[in-house]
Amino acid sequence: MSGIQEAKERIDRLKKDIEDHNYRYYVLDDPSIDDSEYDHMMHELKELEKEYPEFSTSDSPAARVGGQPLDAFEKIEHSEPMLSLDNALGIDELKSFFSRVSQSLGDKEIDYVCELKIDGLAVSLLYKDGLFIRGATRGNGRIGENVTRNLKTVRSLPLSLRSSVKGDLEVRGEVYMNKEHFAELNRRREEAGEPLFANPRNASAGSLRQLDPSVTSSRPLALFVYYMLDPGNSGLKTQGQILKWLRETGFPTQQQNRICHGPEEVLAFIEEWRDKRHELSYVTDGVVVKVNDRSLWKKLGNTAKSPKWAIAFKYPPEEKLSRVKDIVISVGRTGALTPTAILDPVHLSGTIVRRASLHNEDEVKRKDIRIGDMAWVRKAGEIIPEIIKVDKERRSGDEKPFRMPDKCPECGSGVVRLPGEVAVRCVNASCPAQLREGLIHFASRQAMDIRGLGEKIIEKLIEKEMVTDIADIYYLDKAQLLDLERMGEKSADNLLRAIEKSRECSLENLVTALGIRFVGSKVAETLAGYFSNIKDLENASAESLSKLEGIGDKIAVSINAYFNDATNLRVLEKLSDAGVKMRSENTPYEAVADKIFQDMRIVFTGELDSFSRKDAEDVVKQLGGKTSSSISRRTSIVVAGSDPGSKYKKASDLGVRIIDEKAFLEMITPYIDGSELPKRH
Repeated sequence: MSGIQEAKERIDRLKKDIEDHNYRYYVLDDPSIDDSEYDHMMHELKELEKEYPEFSTSDSPAARVGGQPLDAFEKIEHSEPMLSLDNALGIDELKSFFSRVSQSLGDKEIDYVCELKIDGLAVSLLYKDGLFIRGATRGNGRIGENVTRNLKTVRSLPLSLRSSVKGDLEVRGEVYMNKEHFAELNRRREEAGEPLFANPRNASAGSLRQLDPSVTSSRPLALFVYYMLDPGNSGLKTQGQILKWLRETGFPTQQQNRICHGPEEVLAFIEEWRDKRHELSYVTDGVVVKVNDRSLWKKLGNTAKSPKWAIAFKYPPEEKLSRVKDIVISVGRTGALTPTAILDPVHLSGTIVRRASLHNEDEVKRKDIRIGDMAWVRKAGEIIPEIIKVDKERRSGDEKPFRMPDKCPECGSGVVRLPGEVAVRCVNASCPAQLREGLIHFASRQAMDIRGLGEKIIEKLIEKEMVTDIADIYYLDKAQLLDLERMGEKSADNLLRAIEKSRECSLENLVTALGIRFVGSKVAETLAGYFSNIKDLENASAESLSKLEGIGDKIAVSINAYFNDATNLRVLEKLSDAGVKMRSENTPYEAVADKIFQDMRIVFTGELDSFSRKDAEDVVKQLGGKTSSSISRRTSIVVAGSDPGSKYKKASDLGVRIIDEKAFLEMITPYIDGSELPKRH
């Protein structure tokens, strides 16, 4: 058997096994392998498909990774309108629904299906011959947005079905985010000074409607399917049968559903789940009640917006009064100082609540929350405890106003509030509260790429006080490493070699690794292009930094604050003394005399043959131009490689100048030594 044939068979086997494991994990909730084994299989599949692209298919699990950002979402007209459900805000309104159904159907005995209501974003999914080909949002009910590429990043969505399904199959469901992931996403956004999502539905919608699929891919979305168009084609007559068939076919379905014989059993189901729903990993804010017999749906009909055969019962939000015993400050991994209210214990949505984040100083002032106040508390999105308002009539006069500290409570360094931000931050990168996450970031692949320096080893190094800042990594010796639990000689040698190798990382990697607020790899690349060494960057003023391409006032102030902190400067000096390269080998952009692209905006589209997209964009910047990922009337030139896509047509429609790769090379060759550009192999 040839190597190519063996590769194809291995790819086919991996695809099947991975989808089987996805089915067990997301549908059956019964995983048969651990995460590390699953990750190893996925990595092997990606590498094989990279080596043998002819065997890569649209239904491959590896296709779930994000691609290039989109300019905009295509509009999709739904084959059948996606109606929204009427809400019943109390038992009386629910009983009125039962009466309407009974009157319309002639007082016959009606079975209902009860399904817990998911707090997510409704989507429509289209399959052809068992393969997922398109997905769309609800939109206005008649026209939605094509979010196929983003939906492919949702692990629980089957790219191919387990059962043989011929022709077109359209199903509908809800994309959601579970409680733990929602809370973690909001925690990261709070530390980043970004607006918080109000509830899991907003988080799901905001994640699924990202123009860059890689952003969606980074957020842990999940899916439940609950509706099927034209079920009669598969011989299905009831909603209960449909849910069972969907699950067997490979779709994740919400398992807490029940066929109820009449209104009394529906009311019993609602009461059963009033408190029990809080034990689930995802948020449910009610119960959806549907007539079970699908043949009756047509007879009952629809209003302009809602079906008459279903209704959503909404549980009332739970709010309770508690005393604010104290307000304490915690320091997050990015240095954000967050005030947190310490409360008298109160039972809310299934748990005992003792703390509630107050988010930032402005929020405390806006709600006028004082130590000693009696305050109304609830769980935002039924997950995160929050103070709604203070009961000011209960004040005795002994309550104490809260003030943010002017120094970090963890390390004593000064704190700053950057322009446009609500968060107050400690700028000391060696602050104990930030050290662990800072070290993890420093050693990561996009930074100094120190293989073998993972979270567990970092935690042990901090615990034994072997490292107190990022520079201490370069002063470790073998004896110290061998003193760590489960660290053998071979592992110690490998780690020391990785540390040694990282001393030669580029200036761009070093700037990324420092963990400066708002400075990711893209901004670091820009800085490394304009400054030849770390000292020049250190001496740059915020005003001069803000004039650079892609660096506004907020980023400039953050960079300036980092290099004005004495502790950070001592760490940089230690890094330099340890032999970490602090200079750039590239010619700074400002040093290039010929600016043939001065004040021009260049867009690349399609695949370039001579060199990578990043290298081409670097050349444009060196020659005074700017690059963009989208076409507009401000675009000066579009450089079109092979398979240019929709940008080519848009540029043509707008009358923007379009040149091919050969013409671009002819333009830059007199000014840039082509031999210095890394070639695409």
